[in-house]
Amino acid sequence: MPRRTATMLASTLMLIALLCAGVFINVPYSEMSPGPTVNTLGEHDGEPVLQISGRKTYATTGHLNMTTVRVTSADYKMNLVEAVYGWLAHDNKVVSHDTLYPNGKTEEQSTQENAEEFSQSQESAKVAALKELKIPVKSWVIVSTVVKDTPAEGRLHAGDVIKAVDGTTVEAPDDVAKLVTKHKPGEKVVFTIVPAKEQAAAEKENRTATKTEEITITTAKSADAGEQRAIVGISAGTDHTLPFAIDIKLADVGGPSAGLMFALGIVDKLTPGNLTGGKFVAGTGTITDDGKVGPIGGIEMKTVGARDKGAQYFLTPKDNCAAASRDVPEGLTLVKVDTIDDAMSALTDIRGGNTADLPKCTKS
Repeated sequence: MPRRTATMLASTLMLIALLCAGVFINVPYSEMSPGPTVNTLGEHDGEPVLQISGRKTYATTGHLNMTTVRVTSADYKMNLVEAVYGWLAHDNKVVSHDTLYPNGKTEEQSTQENAEEFSQSQESAKVAALKELKIPVKSWVIVSTVVKDTPAEGRLHAGDVIKAVDGTTVEAPDDVAKLVTKHKPGEKVVFTIVPAKEQAAAEKENRTATKTEEITITTAKSADAGEQRAIVGISAGTDHTLPFAIDIKLADVGGPSAGLMFALGIVDKLTPGNLTGGKFVAGTGTITDDGKVGPIGGIEMKTVGARDKGAQYFLTPKDNCAAASRDVPEGLTLVKVDTIDDAMSALTDIRGGNTADLPKCTKS
């Protein structure tokens, strides 16, 4: 056999062997890719995404699309060939498995966490939208979670309304921690609460809850190293009563990143005219009750998915701008937003064709 032929044959066999080995060698990576994008002003699986009753709504046009990222499952074993292909592919991103599933988080745990975050983002979107429209929303401080094996376990419950601590009226979740930490570990603190069941019954009957209880709890020392801080073992949050019904119908989606686009969709449906002027606007971002927009993961995948569906503008959280602007899909304008007010101003410019005035994301 000629030497050249033998060399080519050996090289080919080596390449085949390497490829075969790559298929069987697992690597600790996962893959992210563009997921579905859904118009919050439209329908999904045959029914409107946003359903509002008890308040006048208006016809809308254009798109205010929320965007998603598709990821490999927690138990998926990526091989070396797939990892290399993912690194080379433009529309996919290969990341460390621990980035998506830290501390050995299972698929079930991740799904549950994403579902909870999605539910919370919907509630925050509703509140932020109504506040933007100056529509009053009733709010109160509640026990959000109770930590196991702490003094509060069995004494306070998730959903209890915290009216006061040591007789001092509570007006915000942060007030609870401030009042508890005035004590030393081992001292008693008194919570004035409306039990969760009483609050739920009052809401159902459209009345103000009047039944209160005083719960005395002995504080413990924080488990944090070196801390002498007094704790009872709860986290406080905020709950709301809306003046009319707003339902968000979107299954098989998780995480908090659709908050901004849900809020804008609600505002659009509750106001005459339309926010987009018929333009195709997509975006992402978490949102707080007071309209602050926060960063999300997988921004590069979301811009690709949005542009593939026809988006012209992409509302981008300020803290995601640097990453998003590294590789902007052709024909897509990244618009920087930090609050719902920023997003509303940007939509005014888009609607009016004043694109030169848009606060665009730029490479850092």
